[in-house]
Amino acid sequence: MIKIANAPCSWGALEFDLEEKSEEIGFEQVLDEIKETGYVGTELGDWGYMPTTPSLLRQEVDKRGLQLLGAFVPVALADPTKHEQGITTALKTAELMYQAGYKNAFIVLADDNGTVPERTKNAGRISPQMGLTKEQWEHYAKGANHIAKIVKDTFGIRTVFHHHCAGYIETPEEIDKLMSLTDPELLGLCLDMGHYAFGGGNPMEALKKYSNRIWHVHFKDFDPEIAQLSREGQGDYFDAIKRGVFCKLGDGAVDFKEIVDHLNEIGYSDWIVVEQDILPGMGHPKACAQANRDYIKTLGL
Repeated sequence: MIKIANAPCSWGALEFDLEEKSEEIGFEQVLDEIKETGYVGTELGDWGYMPTTPSLLRQEVDKRGLQLLGAFVPVALADPTKHEQGITTALKTAELMYQAGYKNAFIVLADDNGTVPERTKNAGRISPQMGLTKEQWEHYAKGANHIAKIVKDTFGIRTVFHHHCAGYIETPEEIDKLMSLTDPELLGLCLDMGHYAFGGGNPMEALKKYSNRIWHVHFKDFDPEIAQLSREGQGDYFDAIKRGVFCKLGDGAVDFKEIVDHLNEIGYSDWIVVEQDILPGMGHPKACAQANRDYIKTLGL
């Protein structure tokens, strides 16, 4: 049975180092509102956002009847000098989830998004010339495989890779390349519908292509008109987010009915995590979370 979760990023708690960080909503309110709007799980959020003591983390999640199902770990994988720090962060995060009793949770590995100016400026309109070199691809894949292996060997926790706009693995072609260079037994794919669409693809095509490798799913919608407005204004990734490029589910271009039908067809029975990325202080997160949950119910979930 597919289970529906939401994540702190829908409340503006993002992994980026932003000026607006001071406007972040506290984790207690976020967990309360995730529960109140009908979700049964959450992700950890940026390290330190929720308690980093296993017993306290478990207590906070349990008291709301939720499950913890994954944690986002950004690593600048194209730079081999950053791999050791990435391993340390991934192991620290995996140990927290393991010791708190969430042994089936995922490490959601991603690039250190938003740190390469060219990729951040051109999110949604990446050209091949902005991609990795052959040597960087080798470093990237080796680093991803190594992190996934050491986390699995140490804690038995699996790793999925989250493609993401404003990072090096954004376009369908880049995702294909990474999947071809990494071990399918070690590294799964976290398919994010909104990021895949913003990156220039149709998420249904990825869903069909990687059915056996998609271990984790993020539901996020994408408004191409807002993306176009941001593009015309020479806006970067954060400008697009500020304008609301990741809109409420059902308001954008992603065909979620077709996606849910296919997930049911292939027997997917894990988590779907709603992520409506906003900047701290933006919008009305609880109302959007409720609208998104209500929309998913119309899809039979």
